[in-house]
Amino acid sequence: MKDAKIFVGAVVERHKDILLVRQSPGHPLAGRWTVPWGAIEPGESPLSAALREIWEEGGIRAEAVGLLGVQELPSPQAGSIALVYLCRHVSGTPQPHDRETDAARYFSLSALDALDDPVEPWSNWLVRRIYARRFTVTYADATNPLQEQGAFI
Repeated sequence: MKDAKIFVGAVVERHKDILLVRQSPGHPLAGRWTVPWGAIEPGESPLSAALREIWEEGGIRAEAVGLLGVQELPSPQAGSIALVYLCRHVSGTPQPHDRETDAARYFSLSALDALDDPVEPWSNWLVRRIYARRFTVTYADATNPLQEQGAFI
């Protein structure tokens, strides 16, 4: 097992549509649509990393609504976890701002159903839960004495 890392993922909603990004050639998930995700960089908070990934991979500025949950990751990241946030679109037009992704767009459920390209299985499962409103969100609590941006408890 490699050293454990913390990754972040984000489901970004705009009205009833969800942002997906397509991974570029050379990426292990090349050609597949996923939610924006990635590793936390040194000195970065998890929530800041999630918002950065949304911008870099999808060209969208977003704000966190809450924490959807924690996902343990399989090999080759076994031992690592991902913190998954529910976010809301603030501004921007979907377009990649780095080389990891080659497309970004918002999908309605019907557009996702009609998509010919593959969707990464976990992202597909996750966004379909969001469309069906079958999820729980942990929201920030203003009474929390640690008023950091990413305090979802």
